[in-house]
Amino acid sequence: MASVLSAKHFHDEDAAFAYVEARVWPNGPTCPHCGGITRIGRMGGKSTRRGLYKCYQCRKPFTVRQGTIFESSHVALHLWLQAMYLVACSKKGISSNQLHRTLGVTLKTAWFMSHRIREAMRSGDLAPMGGIVEVDETYIGRLAGQTARGGGHHKMKVLSLVQRGGGARSVMVDNVTIREVYPILLKNIEHEAHVMTDEHGIYRPLGQHFASHSFVCHQHGEYVVGTVHTNTIEGYFSIFKRGMRGVYQWCAEKHLHRYLAEFDFRYSNRIALGCNDEDRADRLLSGIVGKRLTYQTASARA
Repeated sequence: MASVLSAKHFHDEDAAFAYVEARVWPNGPTCPHCGGITRIGRMGGKSTRRGLYKCYQCRKPFTVRQGTIFESSHVALHLWLQAMYLVACSKKGISSNQLHRTLGVTLKTAWFMSHRIREAMRSGDLAPMGGIVEVDETYIGRLAGQTARGGGHHKMKVLSLVQRGGGARSVMVDNVTIREVYPILLKNIEHEAHVMTDEHGIYRPLGQHFASHSFVCHQHGEYVVGTVHTNTIEGYFSIFKRGMRGVYQWCAEKHLHRYLAEFDFRYSNRIALGCNDEDRADRLLSGIVGKRLTYQTASARA
């Protein structure tokens, strides 16, 4: 990691702008105001902001920050790139406190940067999963205003889908019921897929909706029957919970969807799928456009 972080774009602001521009605008500058790609010129001069362009179609200035998670941020772009690399390559995540100490920014700034980066990790790819898809639910933390009681009713509930040899997709659910879970499964899994689950009763009718459905009965000590198991998704949950409990320690319900996006992103862009740390950071950079998040929005609601 040390050798990678010595790259020029992590320490030089001009190099950082060039690095981001090459990835956000592979075919040249595009005006975020009117979408124009012609009659765009770079504005020079000592008093001009770094990386400033002007569109001579709509007559408005812009930089590559505009319309991205970097917009209206006073943090230097090369520090943003460092933060994105650290979040992307940390298997179980990196806390805001650690970013605050590493980057030399305030804790409030580090927290906000982390949430903007997680917003960039939220995938726009909603293509249904195929092949073998493992489905399971897990419980974490505690819902606001709830006291501990049996059955996990007081906890936050997460439904995850993991494609064997592929990526992960996780969503928060209010209740683990057929009425709430099935629309999610039908939307995110191909009808030709082979779905594998545990013995939870809500999954029993899945064979009516997909090519096949197999399950293992954990209550009877059954974990693997030939190729039928949920070990892949259990492995995903293991990483997720170690990160949430060991690194982040606590998460409000209104922010959980962003943390899920973070762990889904890293799992779906992992070494086993041919994606190393540098590739993962570059893929993260490709998701920065159109995902601006204000501090007020991040603080007030999901």
